[in-house]
Amino acid sequence: MRIQTTLGAAIAAILLTGTAQAAQPSLDRTVTRDLATTPAAGFGGQRFVVKTTAASAPGRAALSSALGTSVRRAGLATAVRATTTAAARPAATARVLRSMGAPGWHVVQASRALTESEQASFVRELSAEPGVLKVEVDRLYQRADVSRSPRALPAAAPNDPNYARLQWNFNNATGGVRAEQGWEISTGAGVVVAVLDTGIVENHVDLAANVLPGYDMISDKRVSRRDTDGRVAGGWDIGDWEEANYCVALGGQPHPPADSSWHGSHVAGTIAQVTNNGVGLAGLAHDAKVLPVRVLGSCGGFGSDIADGMLWAAGAPVEGLPTNPNPAEVLNMSLGSGGPQTCPTLYQDAINQVNNLGAIIVVAAGNSNANASTYTMGSCSGVIVVGATRVTGGKASYSSWGTRVDLSAPGGGGSVDGDPNGYIFQAINNGTTRPTSEYSLGGFTGTSMASPHVAAAVAMVQSVVDTPLAWGEMRDLLRRTARPFPASIPGSTPMGTGILDVATLLNRATQPPCTENCVPPTVQLSNKVELRGLSNGAEDAVYSFQAEAGKVLSFMTYSGTGNVSMYVAAGRVPTATDRDGFSTRANSNTETVRFTAPVAGTYHVRLTGTYAGMTLVARQ
Repeated sequence: MRIQTTLGAAIAAILLTGTAQAAQPSLDRTVTRDLATTPAAGFGGQRFVVKTTAASAPGRAALSSALGTSVRRAGLATAVRATTTAAARPAATARVLRSMGAPGWHVVQASRALTESEQASFVRELSAEPGVLKVEVDRLYQRADVSRSPRALPAAAPNDPNYARLQWNFNNATGGVRAEQGWEISTGAGVVVAVLDTGIVENHVDLAANVLPGYDMISDKRVSRRDTDGRVAGGWDIGDWEEANYCVALGGQPHPPADSSWHGSHVAGTIAQVTNNGVGLAGLAHDAKVLPVRVLGSCGGFGSDIADGMLWAAGAPVEGLPTNPNPAEVLNMSLGSGGPQTCPTLYQDAINQVNNLGAIIVVAAGNSNANASTYTMGSCSGVIVVGATRVTGGKASYSSWGTRVDLSAPGGGGSVDGDPNGYIFQAINNGTTRPTSEYSLGGFTGTSMASPHVAAAVAMVQSVVDTPLAWGEMRDLLRRTARPFPASIPGSTPMGTGILDVATLLNRATQPPCTENCVPPTVQLSNKVELRGLSNGAEDAVYSFQAEAGKVLSFMTYSGTGNVSMYVAAGRVPTATDRDGFSTRANSNTETVRFTAPVAGTYHVRLTGTYAGMTLVARQ
């Protein structure tokens, strides 16, 4: 999982000492991790999540009574002798471990790991009990990695010493998110972003000032690496290392040893690493606060802990925990299932509750180079799904895709783009197991790295709008303001409407409301460059094209679903009645407007109707 390399004299790496005496970190080394591999499949075993018709205590009491009969009917109450192909298995029991934050949900623990057939039998029998609505295996999920007045800040690069050469994702004209222009409008002040991940290293050298106390939600000491089961305040990352085959006991396959990833610190750094402090690197929403919610440890994280983490982060009550005093407006979840999986009912219930509380969830599309809608989290509704792009603006090879992806953001292309342009850099700890006092600049790749760009952008919007946007409004705004991909995205692997454009997003979010003669913002078209994955939001879409005189000019739409109408005019924004050309085929996304003798100047294209996944192109 970890690749440590020398990046050459040009970027001799940086060692950030975390001691109180070290005011200025010194340059020492950089590490890069090309993590573009499919994570291990989710583990099953001895934990289940169960939804009952009755919430809280009554449902828990009835469930406790039902477990004994379910175990007996499933044939688990009797010990199984060893055979030539299988070891002996003792009799099993089951108990309610705890109730969850999502109403009606409980965690059930069997006394031993169950085989797949035993699991299936137990789920079937428990599902048949009166008052039981849903039974799911409590699976382990994995990280989705692969390899002040905001308006007062100038539109200038921050003084963090490694910003210019390492953070292409913020400042590169082709592959970046136009961070510097966005910082003229907002830096995220006053907004809390929860990072549901491996936690954040306590007293992080370039992040601590922007970190609020969170919670470690991991309830199994084998995963948390704490001395006891249960949850503790803080949310600090104490390491997620794995000895060789450590995860086999939790249902995993044999595996080599792995060092601690410090994944949560890296993700949180992209969101809100302290900026303009003359140290390390910059964060995108660097005046926001991050809330560490530790849900991933060694071998991943149980879905029940992740669901409770979502709810606690958003301010909902969770049994046995104090209410979060700093409810998050934004949740970043750079995690998911290792194999195809529909959204668990438990997750969807939790997401719905988080949305009802007014918080917005941003998730990584996944690193399986597969349809994101067939994996968790992309298979869930009520979330904003983010794909990953390279410094070229093209699709990162590992990134999952599909119509469920809303937009993309920099995730890094790894060694294919070369150092430093192949990685997303942030300050991470040097410890291989437990954290130490030393830090380096770590380069990672993955949709894990793309998602926090969008979470930070959401925080920047919420910081400056008069009324916070709901998740659907925010998703539509992100999609409408994304910058068209500068590199061709294959039609078979759509990646949303484009690349996150923080400047356009914030300009649009802070525009005064229009009261008369309102015209949607214009997106400029380039000759023969397709805009793919277009979907209409709450208003019409308007595009512009600089035409030459005397050369045939065509505008075409095709692909996707729905029914679009196209109106075109020279020198003005067209309407259905004021236009120079139009195409309105019934029940079709295939429209063409052609001018055989266009004039020199700006042509405007207006699209109306209901459509999704559509392509628009201008040719001259």
